[in-house]
Amino acid sequence: MTQPSKAMPYSIPGSSPARPGEVDPAQASTASATKVSDVLGESQIESVLSELDTDLVGLTSVKQRIRDIAALLVIDKLRSNLGLNASPPSLHMSFTGNSGTGKTTVAMRMAQILHRLGYVRKGHMVAVTRDDLVGQYIGHTAPKTKEILKKAMGGVLFIDEAYYLYRPENERDYGQEAIEILLQVMENQRDDLVVIFAGYKDRMDTFFRSNPGMSSRVAHHLDFPDYLASELLVIADKILTQQSYRFGELARDAFAEYIALRMRQPNFANARSVRNALDRARLRQASRLFADPEREWTRAELSTIEVPDIRGSRVFQQA
Repeated sequence: MTQPSKAMPYSIPGSSPARPGEVDPAQASTASATKVSDVLGESQIESVLSELDTDLVGLTSVKQRIRDIAALLVIDKLRSNLGLNASPPSLHMSFTGNSGTGKTTVAMRMAQILHRLGYVRKGHMVAVTRDDLVGQYIGHTAPKTKEILKKAMGGVLFIDEAYYLYRPENERDYGQEAIEILLQVMENQRDDLVVIFAGYKDRMDTFFRSNPGMSSRVAHHLDFPDYLASELLVIADKILTQQSYRFGELARDAFAEYIALRMRQPNFANARSVRNALDRARLRQASRLFADPEREWTRAELSTIEVPDIRGSRVFQQA
């Protein structure tokens, strides 16, 4: 297997935050701030933090950690303005948790915070998996990985199911080459790229134990707990509201029963399973209304999920 040379660090074209002598516009607005309120006012990160609180149910510990990171960045900004040593902190992260616990959503909010505080130039997020980084033959992995890194520069690279990059059981696997490239870019260009690794906790723990160089470069480990049944019901309310739907009389109770049953089944994916269940409920509602083509439906009837739309699920039949 071809291994990248450690003598020549990888450099991603187009990754320089600013030309010599040029002030990054994202940093200029807070360059003279000497108070926390000044930085908050100029960067408007409070609005992003507020969205985390209102848009995401639960996740109290995760939200607090994001606020702590934001506070660190704000204070570092003030230190820099006053001439104190404020070298860019390591912001690479690990998000662990089961499917549907909000990891991708929080990563997108993190990209916004970093951009508004001037720590990355663009504030976009590029989400990838192993297939986007690792090639199938010699010489294929390096260009694939570097192309993804080029797209992510100035923002956040979110690597989902990151543990699949490492497959020690396959000696012809090229994932290690992608890891070596990531390691060098994470170290040498950390002022213009934040990498977030995500996946199931037990597998991510194994991944970091097998790659100590990777673990040493990841400063923040956030664990996303599973949602409680009551939290999933609130998430369902939010999803329906966003889609201009609502639960009818007793339908919400039926969906609460659905959640309790579904949580006991295999492959439950928290908020993702709730969203999928509501999509199927909308299909059943549409079929129910479609079956009466001559009736004039009201806005309320077109927007209401009723008990039969919920109880038509196979989850109840299986129970």
